Parts: sequence; structure tokens; C-alpha cells
Amino acid sequence: MRLFYYALIFSLLFSACQSAAPLQEKASMLLLNGNFWTADTLQPKATAVAVAGTRILYVGDEAGARAFATDSTKVIDLQGAFATPGFIEGHGHFISLGRSLENLNLMHTTSWEEIVQMAAEKAKSVPPGDWIEGRGWHQEKWKPSMERTVNGYPFHDALSAATPNNPMVLGHASGHALMANARAMELAGITGETADPVGGRIVRDASGRLTGVFEENAMDLIFAPLKAWKDKRPEAQKQADFDRASKLASDQCLARGITSFQDAGSDFWEIEQFQRLAESGQLPLRMWVMVAQPGVWELPKLQQFPKIDLGDQHLTVRAVKCYFDGALGSYGAWLLAAYNDKPNFFGQNTTPLDTVRAIAAACKANGLQMCVHAIGDRGNREVLNVFADFAAPDARWRVEHAQHLDPDDIPRFKQLGVVASMQAIHCTSDAPFVVKRLGEKRAREGAYAWRSLLDSGAHLANGTDAPVEDVDPLPCLYAAVTRKRADTGLEFFPEQAMTREEGLLSYTRWNAWAAREDQQKGMLKAGMLADITVWSENLLDTPPAQILTAKTKMTIVGGKVLFAQ
Repeated sequence: MRLFYYALIFSLLFSACQSAAPLQEKASMLLLNGNFWTADTLQPKATAVAVAGTRILYVGDEAGARAFATDSTKVIDLQGAFATPGFIEGHGHFISLGRSLENLNLMHTTSWEEIVQMAAEKAKSVPPGDWIEGRGWHQEKWKPSMERTVNGYPFHDALSAATPNNPMVLGHASGHALMANARAMELAGITGETADPVGGRIVRDASGRLTGVFEENAMDLIFAPLKAWKDKRPEAQKQADFDRASKLASDQCLARGITSFQDAGSDFWEIEQFQRLAESGQLPLRMWVMVAQPGVWELPKLQQFPKIDLGDQHLTVRAVKCYFDGALGSYGAWLLAAYNDKPNFFGQNTTPLDTVRAIAAACKANGLQMCVHAIGDRGNREVLNVFADFAAPDARWRVEHAQHLDPDDIPRFKQLGVVASMQAIHCTSDAPFVVKRLGEKRAREGAYAWRSLLDSGAHLANGTDAPVEDVDPLPCLYAAVTRKRADTGLEFFPEQAMTREEGLLSYTRWNAWAAREDQQKGMLKAGMLADITVWSENLLDTPPAQILTAKTKMTIVGGKVLFAQ
């Protein structure tokens, strides 16, 4: 009898390790012969998964999975392929991603001359008077040097001469500066006498001559006439344009193994469109959306949130995005000490501290996560101070980017329960100029300090900040685990790298936790949403270089195969 009880206990323990739902449930899909990395510490690996409808029914071996099959169950043989929980983009700009696929994509340009040529070609196909948009240029990544620059920025003259009949705005890769041509500046009423707005800079040469570059809040001067032009469109056209951008972004994400997208700021009208698409079944990805920074007069609108799991778990709006400083590449990151390559300049505080505190109070009152863009060490310190005053330890408020930290502030993320929502690809993308901006000591001790944050017990999230960077998660994963640029091999303080498993967790379980969705996303486990990505390479142990050449074989959202090749 004693042996019988021991056998029974062993059987129960073994069953607990095979993640499964009650046997009476039947599977709509079986994924067999796979190499599943589950992100579940209780059962990290499996060879089969059974799905019932939109959720995972069983994780374990093939025999266990087949126990849930019926004649109508779809069976997919993964042929040994590596599979993970569906990847979650932890910080991006969804509609901007879609629109970037329609506009001029300047991400891979290598000179100002190339950009001017692209703009001239685009203008040939656009009616006179229509605005032309583009994004992705970065002066630090251009190979030929230019004779006339201000802080490395070119002058607009060649661009203006090539596009005389169309106002044009070309966004900096960081999203924190833009280049406008003469026609755009004319429509905005910009002259040499126009004053810099608070928290922004109209870039000029020593004589006061306009370069065409606008940083931080100064960009709003150009965006105002662009918005007025767009607002003239009928509502039906606005919605059609939104839907087209959403479709382009969705297709791009699904082809890259992304099943959920954390959108870093959409306005109230855009959120209404997301809700319309989600509730009509036209939103294939799962969206987790931050309300774009509201004006103080708009704070009462936050009472209509949170909105959770709309459209069959395809839309959640439970956070608010706020901007506190700019980007390092455009000298906008707010620093405790001056820029190493721009003496006596400390960056930009883009939103007054009183406004940030008012938004924090509204988030606390409405049970919303607060997500603040802070890149410089001064910006991060000030945000942590605000969070210390308003956020409960379990609120999971987030610092978006957290790129450059004073070492004294690193332990505070754990102490305050704050998520460091960082983008690994920014580290290697920015690597050529970080030391130039910050100096060796600051760069080594606090720039993209993933290892220091993790070792302190902080929670991290990961993403690409698309369309600032390509939405493809694999270059981002490569950056996280190697700290090397893929093109030149430049290595940026490798002691701060993640392990391979941490890199995968940063795109799955950690991102789900950062969005308060870890009870339904981020792991392959019975009861979780059936969001699964299948890869061409074993991302856990393939040589690092092969991460960059890996492909998405299959993307499954809610038990439906939405991409396969």
C-alpha cells in the first residue's frame, strides 16, 4: 500500500510538470515535433503544444498533446523548429510605423546628398502644395563630411532648391528633431527672428541664419501647418488612412514574429480608431496602448480609462505617456553635467515638472500606469523623484528608454518598483557617438546599463522604438546579448550585455509583466493566450551571428496562423 501511495504522489508530481487543462477539453490545433522554449521556469522546454480556441490547452510531449485531439484538430509538424511565446514589441509607435512604410524612409541613408536626391524624386510624383513627409536620417551616420554644418546638422538650402513647390518635413531618426524645407518654414511663419519655444531650439548658425533643423518642442512650429493641412481631410479619409497604416504595420510585425505591440503614445482620436478596429475584428495584433501626453486641460478624459481586453483581448489602454527630455543624438537628453562635445549645454527638459506631476496625480487617481520618456541622467533622476511621490510599489510605472543613468540612481528602479523600458538596439545604433556626447566615464558607468539594472533586481522591458529603428526584433536581440554593431562590429561596453535567455525573456515574459499582462501573455503555459512564434534558428544557443540571419517561420495569434513561410 505504501508503494501505491508513493507511485500516486509521483504521478501527481509528473502531471503538474505537464502543463495541461482538464482532459474533457479538445484541441483545435496541435503543434508537434517542436523545440519549445516556454519562458516558464516550472517547465522551460517542451516538444508539443495543444491549443483550444484562443488559448493554450497543454504544453508537454506529443503523446500528451495527442490526447486532446479530435478528427477536426489541425495538426502542424514543426519539424524540430525552435518556438517561443509570441514576441512582444515593448516600445514602438504603431501608426507611425505604418506611415513610415508609405513615406520617405531615410533610415539607411549615408549622406545628405542622398537624402536630397530622394526628396527630389519624391516631389516629382506629389501634387504641388501637398506636404511630403519622411523620417530616419541621422547626421552621425553619414559617411562624407560636409563643409557647412551646425552641430553636425546640414543646412536646408539644397533640399529647398530641390523641392520648391512642396512643404517638406524630414524627421530625425530619434524623433526629437526634424529638417524642414523653405516652403514648410514659410507656411509655419518661421523667420530669423522667431524665438525658440520653451523646451525647444530652432537651430541656427553663429550669424542667426536658419539651418532648417528644429529640435524638441520647436518641432511643433512646423507640425502646426502640417496638422492643419491634414485636418482638412474628410473624416472618412482620415479613417481610411489610419486603417491603411494599421494594416501595413500589422503585416510588418507579423512577418517578424511579433504578436503584441506596446504603443508608446496615441492620441484620443487614434485610440477610438484602434477600438473600432479591435471590436470589428480588424486588428490582428494585440495592442497595448499608452495615451499620448495629454494637456492639463485634458486630464479629466483619463477617467474613461483603463479599457482592458477589448475586441477579444486585442486592445488594452491602461497607461499614459509623458515626455520629459529629448534624445542624445540631437543633444536633447537632459544631463546632470554638460555634454562632452557641447560645453555648457545640458540638454532639454521638454515638459515642465509641475505638468509631469499633475499627470502623475491623474494616473494614480485613475489606476493607470505612467510611462515617462527620460533619456538623460538628469531626466531619469527627476522622473524617479516624481514616481517616488506618486507610484505605489506594485504600480509598474515605467521609464521609457532609461538610457543614461547616474550610477546612484540604478538601485532606485528596484526600490521603487519602476520598470526600465529600454531598447537594446538603441545601444548599438548610438554607439558611435555616445562616448563623444558623454565622455568615457559616464558612458561606461551608466549608458544602457542593462547588466547593472538586472543585477540590482530591476525589471526590464525591451523593444525597438519603431520606426526610430527597424521593428525586427532579431537585430535588437543580437544587440542585447552582444552589445556589437552588426555592420562594423563596434562593441559597446560588453560587460553590460544580457545573457541569451535574458534576451529572450526581455521580448516575452518581461514585456508582458511591464504591461501588467503576465497572467495571459509571455509564456507558453496552459490557460495563457495561444500566441506563438516559430523561428528558423534556435535563438537560445545558435552562434550570435546567426541571430541576424534567422527568419520567422510562423506567427500564431490566438490560435490562428497569421503568418507562415
